[in-house]
Amino acid sequence: FEMANIRDQCSWVHSDDHEMATKKAKDTIKMAVYKARLRQPLYPKVIDVNQSCLVVGGGLAGMTAALDLANQGFETTVLEQSDVLGGNMRRLKFLLDGQDPQAKLEELIQKVQGHPHIKVYTKTEVTKCEGSIADFSTDFTSDGRAYSVAHGAVIIATGASEYQPEEYLYGQNEGVMTQLELEARLAQGEFGASNVVMIQCVGSREEARPYCSRVCCSQAVKNSLKIKELNPEANVFILYRDLRSYALNEEWYHKAREQGVRFIRYEDDKKPDVSGDGSLTVTFYDPLLRADLSIETDLVVLSTGTVSSPGNKAIAEMFRVPLNQDNFFLEAHLKLRPVDFPADGLYVCGISHAPKNVEESITQASAAAARASTVLSKKQIASEATVSYVDPDVCQGCGQCVAICAYNAIALDPVKKIAVVTETVCQGCGACAATCPSKAIRHRNWNPRQFFEMIDAAGYAYGDQDLPERIKTTTPAGER
Repeated sequence: FEMANIRDQCSWVHSDDHEMATKKAKDTIKMAVYKARLRQPLYPKVIDVNQSCLVVGGGLAGMTAALDLANQGFETTVLEQSDVLGGNMRRLKFLLDGQDPQAKLEELIQKVQGHPHIKVYTKTEVTKCEGSIADFSTDFTSDGRAYSVAHGAVIIATGASEYQPEEYLYGQNEGVMTQLELEARLAQGEFGASNVVMIQCVGSREEARPYCSRVCCSQAVKNSLKIKELNPEANVFILYRDLRSYALNEEWYHKAREQGVRFIRYEDDKKPDVSGDGSLTVTFYDPLLRADLSIETDLVVLSTGTVSSPGNKAIAEMFRVPLNQDNFFLEAHLKLRPVDFPADGLYVCGISHAPKNVEESITQASAAAARASTVLSKKQIASEATVSYVDPDVCQGCGQCVAICAYNAIALDPVKKIAVVTETVCQGCGACAATCPSKAIRHRNWNPRQFFEMIDAAGYAYGDQDLPERIKTTTPAGER
């Protein structure tokens, strides 16, 4: 198949000049014909599928994905770094809509641990991963013992953690705490503080972490409503930069305002200041009143951001998947492949991908399981046919193709000292062929002669007189 794109590249971009658009369309078709006559048949490699999956991470997203796959009959292995399942969900004591997350979590854990198609390993550390889609092999340790598991797909759900503040007297004054620490206190059912000040965007939307952590505003609204429930006379002030209780959470923001929670905006260049030894005073600038204000408070609650797991880099290197600038895992395409990694057979979900709330984590976990099942449901799959290949007689073993390959599909043979392409991993991007100084590595769908033929066709199309004189006099037309 060879496509001459005369719609996007001719009719659409030259809609005001029909004559030239038609001429360009003819030229484009001629170039495609010249290339097509040198096309070679492509033969995809057929791979037997190991119909089992590895899930790295035993938090809410990892367990949801594992359970979705296991309920379809696929053998699933869950690796959890800590000694218990649950991840960050264990620290949530109540949700905005009043549901008990701990009861839901315990139910999920029991389903996962009791499922006949799920094996759970805790205290794990992944040490090695080899192979490609349909045929992976991963080595790991669990509680000091070494294991190896073969599987056809991988779902990465390693989670993230709460930012540990260094500002606003956190760790120096017992009256300063994070939202999760406040939530643990509120869950005990007693709350005697009369004045509470919450400060938003602590550790988020800063130079070091420019992203929004998404859950902080909703968490502040949730905890302020709980404070009002336990102590209706309490004064709650929320100092925010931009309130982002997005989607249906806006309803709870309005409810908090109706119950007397006061929302006061602060500017990024004039952040609040917290002072005091025993009692606490929060000083801030109100841009509406254009004045500095002070509040004496019993508690200062910091809405801290979400930070990526420090172990993401090691996982990314072992599974050959990319990270973004904030050390979260990066999907292949935001809209077209939102839970896929660039390399086939690897998927991502949960807050290891980006900060998100409980509902979003569950939804993305089910999406990742659905994508993985498209591979696991088949006994055999065909690999991509338009891949790179190496001419062993020309390769000098310089390794430039190994360094440039974004998918780690190329390696140097330790004995022959030449490049070797793993066709099941190669995505056919062609970066290696463009980099190779000796032209030993090429793409099965694009080779230099095809390029020259297209240039030759373009030269004839625009009149041979448009070609440089030295080419016409020194190079036969068929070799230009």
